[in-house]
Formats: sequence, C-alpha cells, structure tokens
Amino acid sequence: MTSFATVRRAAWDTETTGPDPLTDRIVTAAFIVRGGGREDRIFSWLINPGVPIPPEASEVHGITDAMVQAAGQDPKTALDEIATNLVRAIEWGMPVVAFNHSFDWSILHHDLVRHGLPTVEERVGLHPLPLLDPHVIDKQVDKYVKGSGQRKLKPTAERYGVQLENWHTAEADALAALLIAEAQFERYPHLSTMSPAQLFTAQQAWRAAQQASLQQWFRTRATPEQGGDPNKVIDGSWPLIPAQRAGGEA
Repeated sequence: MTSFATVRRAAWDTETTGPDPLTDRIVTAAFIVRGGGREDRIFSWLINPGVPIPPEASEVHGITDAMVQAAGQDPKTALDEIATNLVRAIEWGMPVVAFNHSFDWSILHHDLVRHGLPTVEERVGLHPLPLLDPHVIDKQVDKYVKGSGQRKLKPTAERYGVQLENWHTAEADALAALLIAEAQFERYPHLSTMSPAQLFTAQQAWRAAQQASLQQWFRTRATPEQGGDPNKVIDGSWPLIPAQRAGGEA
C-alpha cells in the first residue's frame, strides 16, 4: 500500500432492496478499476432480485420492480460475475475499496449463499484481503466531525474535496469511495506505511471500537427519539457481519 496513488486499484458499491445485509438483496452493483497507468474500467449490473423492491428503496436508488423485470439479470449469474471481479482484483493484489464495506461485503456474501454460490472468501481461500473502507478510516483519522449525518457518503466526500453529481447510483458511489480513499492516503501518509494485511487488521480493530462506542451512546445518552435503548446491540464485525448478527446499523 506504499504507492496508493499510482497502483491499479478497485472500488465497488451495491444498491439493494433495503438496509439489512442478511435479508435484503442486491438490485444493482458497480465495480470500478482505475490507476496503474491504464485506462479506467467500469462494470455494472442490474439484477432482478426475485422479490419486490420496497418503494422507499426505489426512492433512494431509482431502481423499480418494472426496471428489473424488464432488463434485470438473473441474480445467480450476476452475483457470480460480481464475486468473480472481486476475486480477480484480490488475487492481483489490488486495493479494493467500498464505503461502509461491511454492508456491501456482507450482503453479497449472504446473497451468494442464498443462491448456492461460493462466497468471495471461499473463492480466495487464504489469500490476503486488501480491503479498504474509507468510512472506517475516516472515523479513525478524524474523530470529531460535528453534525448528524456527517459521516454519510456525500458529506464525507465533500470534506475530502470530492464532488459528484449522480449520487446513489452504484457507479457514482463506488467512484466517490475510491476518490475519498485516494484523498485519505494523500492527507494521512501513515496509512501508506502499513501493509495490506496490517491495514486490514487495523480496520477490523477500528470498526469494533467505533461500533462499541456507538452502542454505548445509544445505551446511555441517546433519547428515545434518537433510538436510545439500554439494551441496544450494534455489531462491530468487519468486513463480514455474521448471519446471526446481521443488521443495518452503519
């Protein structure tokens, strides 16, 4: 990870039927590769998830039942293609970026299992996972961002000088995540001193601590209107949220 600005690197994003990576399904996804002295490549999928897309989800990403029924790929075919692209990037040692990576990694994992397909982890075996999560990194390197919702993708991008137009398409969100990561490695040079394995382990620890802190806030300080609950549980697993603990908290 010593030359993030020049290496070939990838990013991906999913748009889904809802916020729960255990029960919801992928309806569109994008995979972007750039850098390394070669032209950018963009792969995208529109998937018929086989279940109704809730109106509130369609309002976010613009994908409707009519669209996926008319032009959506078979989910088993599309999911296998997404996993294949991820595996190829991992095996080539590319940094693989996603914003709030545990959501995308987990929903793909559980969608693959649902369709009887091997997961990405099963496909790569013991190969190191060079995964990067600008959301986790941002919370670690800049711990005192004020304002509700300021850790979401768009305001985070704005803080790093990243400007895009078509928010909440998979292609735009994947590109935003990649550009945020590029800005982070430029702004915080110590990230480049860590090997992919070291950074993977660090992000696991950072995510666990961040979610534990958020859980404590919900249990002790949040009002009922904010979702306060003395028994609130927020999973800190990264990048995979286990099936028995999957949930939509970010």
